[in-house]
Amino acid sequence: DIIQAAVDAGPRAGPARTFQAYLAFTDTFREFLPRPGRSPEDFSLPKVLRTLFEKLGATYIKLGQFIASSPTLFPKEYVLEFQKCLDKTDPLEWSVIKRVIEQELGPITKSFAFVDPKPLASASIAQVHTAKLKTGEDVVIKVQKPGIDASLKADLGFIYVASRVLEFLQPDWERTSLSGIAGDIRSSMLEELDFEKEARNTEEFRRFLAQNQLLNVATAPKVFREFTTKKVFTMERLEGISMLDEDTIGKVTKDPEMGQQAIITALNVWTTSVMKMPFFHADVHGGNLLLLNDGRVGFIDFGIVGRVSDKTFQAVNELSTALSLADYRGMAQALCNMGATDETVDIDKFARDIEGVMNRMANVQTDISVAQLNDGSMAGQVSLDENEITSLLLEMVDVTEDNGLKLPREFGLLVKQSLYFDRYLKILAPELDVVNDSRVNGLGVEMSTKGVNGEASDNSSVVIDVQ
Repeated sequence: DIIQAAVDAGPRAGPARTFQAYLAFTDTFREFLPRPGRSPEDFSLPKVLRTLFEKLGATYIKLGQFIASSPTLFPKEYVLEFQKCLDKTDPLEWSVIKRVIEQELGPITKSFAFVDPKPLASASIAQVHTAKLKTGEDVVIKVQKPGIDASLKADLGFIYVASRVLEFLQPDWERTSLSGIAGDIRSSMLEELDFEKEARNTEEFRRFLAQNQLLNVATAPKVFREFTTKKVFTMERLEGISMLDEDTIGKVTKDPEMGQQAIITALNVWTTSVMKMPFFHADVHGGNLLLLNDGRVGFIDFGIVGRVSDKTFQAVNELSTALSLADYRGMAQALCNMGATDETVDIDKFARDIEGVMNRMANVQTDISVAQLNDGSMAGQVSLDENEITSLLLEMVDVTEDNGLKLPREFGLLVKQSLYFDRYLKILAPELDVVNDSRVNGLGVEMSTKGVNGEASDNSSVVIDVQ
């Protein structure tokens, strides 16, 4: 494993990343070290690690996001702290990005009529620019930052080898499958370097929409394959605004039916994709759901997708049905069917604990502020706290673990998306009766004999792609 990690990283990346890690460690140490005349910052190991991860760069930022999205695997205090792990970096100069595009696609003037040198966004692995093709289509170009592949391979190889060494030195840790988790993270994050994979996910979602006659109500960006490689991803630019944008709230205030229809469409499309596709979109926060100018709902960014085994999906169906009936004992039984346990679970106690969590969820309020503009019209702004969503999920995880259960990670991803939609419904369609409204689809349906993925059920384990 050590030899393979060294080969994957290459002769330069290892020493370079070691030096960068030294600088990050010393910088973080100085930041948290008490100084004369200055009160020491409250010491918190999760905060120290989060700060260090941000200084270490792309690999560790992605690892932090993995921790934040895995409340069934990591302690509560780390999940909450790593919600703050920002994947925003200073943009690279246009000349650097232009060089990558031309190395992958040839001269820019050959394919593009215009590329905006100012980035639309810049993250740890890629930078995004708007452009127009020679054929007239408005597009978005996602460009991988140069050298990031060697850096990721060096970091991920070190993390994997370190986990193997820890398991060797402390055999009890092998039960936690530390190296297994590290191996999954490594394979998933290395796949992210191949933009053609995200392109395939996007195309598959578009095919799902077409096959289910949903393109008239929802869409995903069209992929321009001739201008897409492992390091450059060219896709259609969808014209619209975030589902929770101030303008969206203003439109909903004037036309409540439009708000109901928009969120019902988004919810129905997502739940149908969970049931019919090999994967589901596992990051439906407000920025990845758009209300388009033509009235449709746009799904973007298929970097985080989840795959659910038939066993887990069957338990989710049972859980959804029990939830709609407020059957807390049924919910407890469904969670027992899904989770791993080495002891007998007291179903009645578990049900009472779940009822307490659900009652607290029902009492959570969304922050909505309304102000009068100069022209006399009213404008509203909605605050959807990411920590609030995560806290609700963590509370459910705590209850299950207190009752002797360990839930699979993909269940956490599914529930988190459901909590997102619950918040959107309260904001965009507060009067909607989700259980009894015939327009709303649910997950509480019978699975086909072929299973959720259209294949024979084998209760295989779940694969989560984190990109």
